[in-house]
Amino acid sequence: METKPSSDYVQSLARGLAVIGAFDAEHRELTLSDVAARTGLTRATARRFLLTLVDLGYVRADGRGFSLTPKVLELGYSYLSALGLPELLQPFLAELSRELGESTSAAILDGSDIVYVARVQAKRIMSVGITIGTRFPAPTTSMGRVLLAGLGQPALDAVLAAAPPTGITAGTLTDVAAVRRRIDEVRTAGWCLVDQELEVGLRSIAAPIRAADGRVLAAINVSTSVATVSLEQLAGPYKDALLDVAARASAAAGHGAFHAH
Repeated sequence: METKPSSDYVQSLARGLAVIGAFDAEHRELTLSDVAARTGLTRATARRFLLTLVDLGYVRADGRGFSLTPKVLELGYSYLSALGLPELLQPFLAELSRELGESTSAAILDGSDIVYVARVQAKRIMSVGITIGTRFPAPTTSMGRVLLAGLGQPALDAVLAAAPPTGITAGTLTDVAAVRRRIDEVRTAGWCLVDQELEVGLRSIAAPIRAADGRVLAAINVSTSVATVSLEQLAGPYKDALLDVAARASAAAGHGAFHAH
């Protein structure tokens, strides 16, 4: 059900942000018609916003194509800087990646999605490239289930009601009750393994990063290929290495090196 904007709502700002949001990892360059279609704006309106963003330095025009510039990172830099996630977690991710020879990542929860905030890529094993800011549905990912396990029951209920899991692969768990049971298991175990639910051939294992009071601040994971790492390896030595790094990163967070909002 749509809500009517209040008198304080600035429609032009909302439209400008929608134009920026039209670009993503799969749509790095868009034409004017593409932007209009993806935002629901008329071509004339989309053109005005695009040219304004070009003048401000957030968008680059190249012939008929438009793409974002690195300046858009400034829009999120203040939040990430205050949060301290990249600075705190990047060395731990790098250490874990060196030890296991696999890609490692960190993410936070934003509504019903996880958002990547730090990453060390050892090898390309996903068809979709992951960068800082990449989003995936929380209920179908290892880091997402770890983060959801850290929520109180009302908040978890709200996420699952607003964004019930949908089938991405044949192995994706889509039954809400089954997902809830899996999250309960993660809460008890303190780690989560997901096998080919986000992408065929991809396995990952995740653990929480906790504040001194036990709150889950973020999650880190190791992702690997079905062809190279067995479930037994992932749930054995890989899990042990992950939990060791997660515990030390949590200790760093508990000593005030980590700030979350």
